[in-house]
Amino acid sequence: MAKIIVVTSGKGGVGKTTSAAAIATGLALRGKKTVVIDFDVGLRNLDLIMGCERRVVYDLINVIQGEAGLNQAMIRDKRVDNLHILPASQTRDKDALSAEGVEKVLDTLTKDFDYVVCDSPAGIERGAQLAMYYADEAVVVTNPEVSSVRDSDRILGLLGSKTRRAEQGQDPVKEHLLITRYDPERVNHGDMLNLEDIQEILSINLIGLIPESEAVLRASNQGVPVTHDQKSDAGQAYVDTVSRLLGEDIPLRFHEYQKKSLLSRVFGGGRR
Repeated sequence: MAKIIVVTSGKGGVGKTTSAAAIATGLALRGKKTVVIDFDVGLRNLDLIMGCERRVVYDLINVIQGEAGLNQAMIRDKRVDNLHILPASQTRDKDALSAEGVEKVLDTLTKDFDYVVCDSPAGIERGAQLAMYYADEAVVVTNPEVSSVRDSDRILGLLGSKTRRAEQGQDPVKEHLLITRYDPERVNHGDMLNLEDIQEILSINLIGLIPESEAVLRASNQGVPVTHDQKSDAGQAYVDTVSRLLGEDIPLRFHEYQKKSLLSRVFGGGRR
């Protein structure tokens, strides 16, 4: 049975689209037939991070409004055969999204794919609510700062009350916490919330911790999901996250502060 996973956040700029691309890529690399959908109508960034922006002809709104078929709009990933991207429209308004249209698209995709990953816009507007409404599982992305964590708490409230599962009295959406841009040194200095504080506030299962890493920006600029960069700490952390999403028991890495040696302080050397 196909699973619909929404990747969501209350606050913008926390790495949600980067995470959606990385998770979808990681699932496909594990042999799961996966499609990732951009719900951020009007902005559309997922295709840039996936490196397929020049191949976009039709989009999600074209499919919903009957102007194109799903097979016309979906783009096959260049690097992983069983990964597809369904881009958002850059020229339409978010009101072009309809609940009936989204449901029809998702019902069709769940027949052909193992995982449908929905890249939600940040916040609580219509696109975000439609992205989460049909979800079976949710990855809530947050940074280790108070405003981001507080906004994530609001998203958890919506997941518990404004989804199809909640309305129909089914098992609730399975919630996972993904912490991005975590810097153990800054946490150690009291500049960021620590892991325990975030978990205590949100009280949901921690599925992954992504360290602050130059590799994320480098991958985004190159149009290659960071999961492909498995020499980097961020790439490894996303691989760990996908393994946990698939039910594997993987120890948490990259959360402890490693004091730099004298040589590394003298000669530098940032995170890859």
